[in-house]
Formats: sequence, structure tokens, C-alpha cells
Amino acid sequence: MSDPASICLLRTSAIGDVTHVVPLVRTLQQAWPQTSLTWIVGKLERKLVGDLPGVEFVTFDKGAGWAGIREVGTALRDRRFDALLQMQVALRSNILSLGIKARRRVGYDHARAKDLHGLVINERIPARSGEHVLDAIGSFCEPLGLKQTSVRWDIPIPDDAHAWVAEQLPGDQPTLLVSPTSSHSLRNWLPERYAAAMDHAASRKWRVVLIGGPSANEREMADAVLAACHHRPLDLTGKDTLKKLMAMFCRTQLLLTPDSGPMHMANSVGMKVLGLHAASNPNRSGPYSDRRWCVDKYDAASRKYLGKPASEIPWGSKIERPGVMELIEVNDVIDRFEAAAAASNIR
Repeated sequence: MSDPASICLLRTSAIGDVTHVVPLVRTLQQAWPQTSLTWIVGKLERKLVGDLPGVEFVTFDKGAGWAGIREVGTALRDRRFDALLQMQVALRSNILSLGIKARRRVGYDHARAKDLHGLVINERIPARSGEHVLDAIGSFCEPLGLKQTSVRWDIPIPDDAHAWVAEQLPGDQPTLLVSPTSSHSLRNWLPERYAAAMDHAASRKWRVVLIGGPSANEREMADAVLAACHHRPLDLTGKDTLKKLMAMFCRTQLLLTPDSGPMHMANSVGMKVLGLHAASNPNRSGPYSDRRWCVDKYDAASRKYLGKPASEIPWGSKIERPGVMELIEVNDVIDRFEAAAAASNIR
């Protein structure tokens, strides 16, 4: 069978999941260097991955509603692809895919499909349980005859982003980054507990930096954390960009964060991540490459809120209940911080 001439990838959001698509792009490029790749991606997410070499990007502005869907349809009206990889099951994305002409339309297996997903595809990825999200996305090449056997990101980071970070974080002092806010509020830890963990790092002569986006929710969380800190950290909340954030991850030692986009961005450059997991399963959605530094209270959450161990609930279940993140104690985080510091030979 000849190599496909063109493939369209549809994964518009969110930041973490878009990061998971990059290894699939690398797999396709390595196997079929002459194949044209077109990626339909969200407006914000394009700022992170939109400079990947060898990929054409079509921006989907989800904030524009139906107009955004029509814009994508208009941009691709005269195009026909050999294959569409429909990697997002939300109803809006399923509707968006209807404007894409493709002979082969690969989607999720029955268990992971929803919101009429089955009506917009004609092939499915293998049905598997117990997979990390990145591996599930990587399996979209399997119906095409490939297998993702290695994971590589190499997301471009411009020199000016590295220069900005060098100005903000001069020297070689070990640095803890804290990104306290997830887009899912019930995944967020308590501000006073973040502050206690940050104070511990500061007492160990680490530089502590608070980071986050410019949204009102992130500013509110940052202010609450700052109010509880005894050792005031450097506050860069709302001052970076996605590329500057990537550069920051290249220069620092450890990220403390709940299940969020920055977790996966940091993992993509090999940074240690102290992920906070109770509402979500770290084996499904934690930092892909190394979860040794994470706090895992997912099983405890399942037993408390669902009355059964995590092994007995459907894979991928979210336990986003009020109070669930309170299962994570400050000492749990300090323990993982000290383990990560020791592994980096920082005493």
C-alpha cells in the first residue's frame, strides 16, 4: 500500500492533550516524510505548537461558535484528505469534522466514543483499557498501518523566550515552579497548602516561583497563595507566554502543579513534575515520562467518594468532587519534593 498523500489531524484542545499529539506527528513524519500533514488546532493551543516544522495549521476559534466552525469548513472546502484522524470526541469537534472531506475517518473505539462520535468516523483505533492519554492518541496511526514505538516532542522554543527566562531567573539556584491552577477548579489544591510546601522549599534554599496565566481565576488563586506564604516567592503569574513557559521548564528543576496543561508541557522537555492527583488518575493523565514524583491519592478518593477501589471503577473516571484534593496533605508533597531533590543531587 502506498504512503498517504495527505492526513488531517483534528485535536483542537486542550494544552495538555495537544502536547500529547506532537509525538504522533513525529511518528507520522518519520514514517512518511512526503505525506502532507494538516492539523486543526485551537487558537490558544496554536501558540504552543504552531511552529512545528512540516505541519500546516488551521486555527479553530472555539470562542467564535458556529462562525468558527464555518471558518474551518471554508478553509478546507476544496481539500480532500486520504485520512482524517478525529482525536476529539466532544460534540463541537464531531460537528467540526463534518466539514472535512476524507476517505478514511479514524476515531475512537466504542468505549471511548461519545456525543455522536460514531456517526462521523468509519474506522476506529484498537479498543484498549488502562492506557495513558498519550498512548491512546498515539494509537491513531495504527489503522493506517503504523505503530508509535517512540515518543519525541522537540517543540520549538525561540531564543527570545530563553533570553527572557535567563533575565527572570539568573544564576543556577535550584528552582521550584508552582503552577497552582487547573482549568478544572475541583482539581486545585488548597492555597494555604501550596504556601506551606513553598515555604518548605524556600527554607531549603530553593528559589520559588509562582506561575500561571492572565485569567481572573489564576490571579485570584495566586493572590490567595501569596497571602499565605511566609517566604514570598517570585510572582510571574500572567507575565509569561506558552513559549516562555516552555523555556522556564528547560531551566528549572521541579514543577508543582495539579493535573493541568503545564504538567504535560514540563514533561515534554524532561522536567520533573510533582503532580497532585486525587480527582484524576495519574496513570491515565499524569506526566507521561515519569510519575515517581507525583502524589497519588486517586485510589483513596475512589474509596471515599465511590465506595470502591480505583481498580473497580471505569478507566479514566474523574472524581471531581468538592473536597477531594484535601486528601493530599502538605507532608505528602514535602516527601515527594525531598525525593525529587535527592534524585537531582540537591541537598
